[in-house]
Amino acid sequence: MPVSFNHTIIPARDREESARFYRELFEVPEAPSWGVFTNIQLSDGVLLQFAEPPVDIQMHHYAFLVDDELFDRAYRRLVERGIEHWADPFQKQPGEINTDHGGRGVYFFDPAGHGLEMITRPYL
Repeated sequence: MPVSFNHTIIPARDREESARFYRELFEVPEAPSWGVFTNIQLSDGVLLQFAEPPVDIQMHHYAFLVDDELFDRAYRRLVERGIEHWADPFQKQPGEINTDHGGRGVYFFDPAGHGLEMITRPYL
């Protein structure tokens, strides 16, 4: 079998809040959850498991490839909710999107402080 990505655990201050943020932003359904995990499943089958670790959370970066239509809807939600966002990872272009790599992209933070990137074209 070839290698494919299956799941990851995303540390959260409030696992329900973080899972809801991702579900609503990316329009994905709830997934069965168990134990210390609140789960969502992306359309390609990847499971995101949100958990509340008993230690300080260090920031991670997660990039999501979406189609143009979902980008438009998700970006509109970011703006409507007043979520700070930038066209660049260095936060020098606030309130903007970029058109790098032949698509569009935007950077923002989730409720736990993780850096998220939403792009419409892959880098490679």
